[in-house]
Parts: sequence; structure tokens; C-alpha cells
Amino acid sequence: MSTLEKQVVPREVTLKSIPWDRIVQWGIVVLTGLLVLFPAWPILYQAFMDKPLYEQDKVATFGNFGDILGSGEFWTSLRTTIIYAIFSTILGVTLGTFLAIILSRTDIPCRKLFTSLVLIPFFVSPLVLAVSWNLIFGPQGYFTIVVRNLGLPTWDLSSLPGMIVVTGMYTAPFTYLYCISSLSLSDSSLEDAARIAGANPFTTLWKITLPLLRPAISFSALFTVVSVIESTSIPLILGLPAGVEVLSTYLYKLGVVGINKDYGSVAVVSILLIILVSGLVMLQRKLVSQERRFVTVGGKAGRPKLIRLGRFRWLTFALVSLYVGIGIILPLIGVIAQSWSPFLSPMVNPLTTLTTQNYNTVLSVPAYQSSIINSLLISTFGAAIGILFMGMIAVIAYRSDFRGRKALSYLAMFPRAFPGMIIGVGFLWAFLLIPGIGGMRNTILALTFAFIVRYLPLGFSNISPAILRISNELDRAGRVAGMNWIGVVRHILLPILGPALLSGYMLLFISFLKEYNVALFLFSRGSEVMGTTMLQLTQQGTAGPVAALATIQLLITVVVVFIASRFLGVKFHE
Repeated sequence: MSTLEKQVVPREVTLKSIPWDRIVQWGIVVLTGLLVLFPAWPILYQAFMDKPLYEQDKVATFGNFGDILGSGEFWTSLRTTIIYAIFSTILGVTLGTFLAIILSRTDIPCRKLFTSLVLIPFFVSPLVLAVSWNLIFGPQGYFTIVVRNLGLPTWDLSSLPGMIVVTGMYTAPFTYLYCISSLSLSDSSLEDAARIAGANPFTTLWKITLPLLRPAISFSALFTVVSVIESTSIPLILGLPAGVEVLSTYLYKLGVVGINKDYGSVAVVSILLIILVSGLVMLQRKLVSQERRFVTVGGKAGRPKLIRLGRFRWLTFALVSLYVGIGIILPLIGVIAQSWSPFLSPMVNPLTTLTTQNYNTVLSVPAYQSSIINSLLISTFGAAIGILFMGMIAVIAYRSDFRGRKALSYLAMFPRAFPGMIIGVGFLWAFLLIPGIGGMRNTILALTFAFIVRYLPLGFSNISPAILRISNELDRAGRVAGMNWIGVVRHILLPILGPALLSGYMLLFISFLKEYNVALFLFSRGSEVMGTTMLQLTQQGTAGPVAALATIQLLITVVVVFIASRFLGVKFHE
């Protein structure tokens, strides 16, 4: 054996003896744990301190809990939150279920067009939706003034009922997507049997189709409740000016815009919110585990035959058109029109006041420019890093022999119990507490980490079904061919998961672009994102630049969705 061989052989044996599979698996597990727990522990710590946690001479106390539980404002906010969540959920679930059944099971005209239009709120930030509704239907909104000038009774959008209507419109697509997915898997033979037995269309829909949607409706209802509880923009824009306060805006006032910020109270409210949302998430998981009781797919599930609505066909068309026109299209047209006008009023023809001033302002002010650039950077690169990381978590959880894989799947879903604003609070305090990393707290990197944690459950749950559909025989074939676990993941699983990863990336890109809750406590000059800038401009009463920034965000979203669906084959729903 030559001298060169003597040097090479021991090195090869040493490299092969290193358990790379376990190193990678443990690395992903540890990183997941650090990211998920990073914003959690400072909140618990701060709740029992009498001073902000970054100050010296802190003393342990239960006084923060006493202050909150003895606060009339807190209990009023909690009561308002419960009412807001219940009625918004009822409205959103009812609309979503109605639209899913009508558009998937009946012969309503323009089905394909409506199927695309009803999903628009899913891709639009709730902040943009709140701004657009306020521009059209607010106290001084375009349509409100038209109705008032006609001598007809108007409405009060800046109120709890107004908040409920807008939130219901925003959350309806969530239920729609769950129900559409469920209906696509249901065997239509049950509905065919009902029609053969003489049932009219509405009896069939009411007694057969609707009961089969019970799991999807229940699951989406709980998801909607959680989304409503953590919502900030709609209550902030429509409710707070009228004195309507929910827990999210109460928290915002305590920790962001309050003159004397009470971080102890912020921590206590955050913990109470986490407990409330955690209970709802646990109930949601329980409902999912019972969903098999409603499975109706057999070996030869028939393609659904559309139910003929007869004389009610055009009435149903009118109702759906009214929802799409007034609830979605008109507000978005309003925000786009406002972006090209110094003011939007029915007294003045908007075509005579066209101007680019609002866009010039947005594109010339450095802070506004940086918010657009930062949002694009975080969405582009943060979503890419996030989806690969989430993909590895899902692969370890479902396609490895790692002992803690089940715990890892629970850990990946844990951030679902944390409202976005609270994740931002936790990240801020963690950066302040841990020596050496305080300088990161107001950077794009910090926002990227926080956004990834915020949407970790979304990415994980998006990739998991695709992994579960891949046969284990491919893994075994790779092992027989001499691959280790990393080789199987790299050469077999990841290539097959390409479409799912691409779909998840696009979903994360849009979610990151819309996100603002997480950034409320983390951004500073130079690290603004579009959502935080729009909130600041809204509070300043500058409607034009807000509309311009909202229109830019809408344009980016439209371009991304178009490219993804047309050229990359991404399906955002089944």
C-alpha cells in the first residue's frame, strides 16, 4: 500500500463513522426548539417582574396579574373580544359555507369567475381590506356620502357591528377553502340518491351536503375564532377611533403607543391570550382527529353532478354578485382610485383630479421606500429559508426513525397558539435580555426570524400532506441502494416534494408580504415593513399615501399569484 493510500483510507473510515443523519436531525430539532421557545420565556419572566426586564433591581411580584384582573378596561376589552369573535365567526363561516356549496355543487352562472373572485380576501392583507372599506363605507366614505346625499339612512362602519361585517368578509375564504376541499373528497352518490328519491335541490343541499361538511365547518370555525382574536388592523382602524377596544388593540395601546408603557401588564395580557388561543387550538386538533367519522369516499367516488337551481338560479347569482361586488370589488376599486387622487369624493369627478403625487410621496420618502424593499427582501429570502427549514422539520417528523419526531411535530405547531403581536413582543424582550444580541432587535434579520416562527405551523401543515402521500417503499429502495437517510432525503424525497415546496414558498411569500403584527414591537427606522408604515400613515390621517402603498402591495400580490399559478403550476386551493 502506498503512502498516499495509507493517508486516505483512515480519513474515509473516519468520515463514514460520523452519524451525519443524527447530527442533521438533532440540529433541526434544537434549532426548532430555540426558535419556538425564544419568544416564549421572556413573556413568562416579565409577567412576574415589577419593572421592565431590561432594568436593574427587579423584584418578583404577582402585582401585574392583580392590576390586569382588577382593571375594568381589561374586562371590557375581553367582553368585546368575545362578542367580536363569536359574531365575526358566525358571519364568516356562514358566508364561506354558502359560497362553497353554491359554487361547487350548483349550476349558478359564472361559477369559474366567482371561484376566483371570492378568494381575493385570502390574498389581501386585512390591513388593506380595513383601509379600503373605510374609504368606501366609512363615516366619510365615498359610498356613504352618496347614500347620505340621496336622503337615505346610512350606517356606522366605525363600530363593533362594522368591525364584525368587515372581519366576516375577510375570514369567509378560510371556511370556503376548507369546505371546497372537503366537498372535492366527498362521494356525490349520496346527493344523487337524494335527487332520485325526489328531494328538491335545497332539501338535498340542506340534508345531505351540509351535514357532510360538519368537520370542515367546525375546523374552520375554530380557525376563524383564533384569527379574529389575534386580529389587530380591523379593530385598530375601525374600532379604536370610536372607542371600541378589543384585547389586541388593548395590548397595542399598552405596549406600542401608550405614553407610559406597562410591560408587566403587556406580559400578563399576552399570557391570558396564549391560554385562550391554546385551548381553541387543542379543541381544533381534537376535531381533526374525529374527522374520519365523516369520510364518504369509496373506491369509485363519482364526479359530482351539478344541482339545477331552476327558477332560483338567477336569484342565487344576484346574491353572490352582491357579495363579490360590494364586499370585495368596490372597496378595492376605492383604494386604487384614492391612490391616484388627492381626495376621493362623489362631489368631484376622480378623472379630473388624477395625480401621481401619492406614489411620488411613497417612492421618494426614504422610510416609505425602505418599507417596500424590506417587505420584498423578507418575503423573498425569508420565505425561501423558511420553507426549506419547515420542509426538513416535516421530513424528520414523518420520514425518519428519530425518537423525538412526534414531539417535533407538536413543537412545529406550537406557535399557532401565539398571536402575531405576542411573538413580536417575545422576540423584542429576548433580544434585550440575552447578552450580545441586543443589536439585532430592530433589524431585518430579527424580523425574518420572527416571521418564520409566526408561520411555522402554516408551512409545516402545507408540506406534511405531500410527504404522507409518498410511499415508504421509495425510502426502502434508497436504503437498499446504499443511501443513508440524508441521501434519501436529498435524492428522493426533496425532488418529489418540489411542487409542494414551491406552493409552500409562494404561500409564505404572500403571508410575509401581508404580515405586520409581528413587526409592531420589532421595527424601527430603517427596518419598517409595508404594514407598519401603512398603520403609521393611517394614524396620521394621510389617506393618499396609505392607498398608494396598499395598491403597491396589491400589485405585488397579483403579480406573484399570476406567475405562480400560470407559469409555475402552483395551486393555492384544490
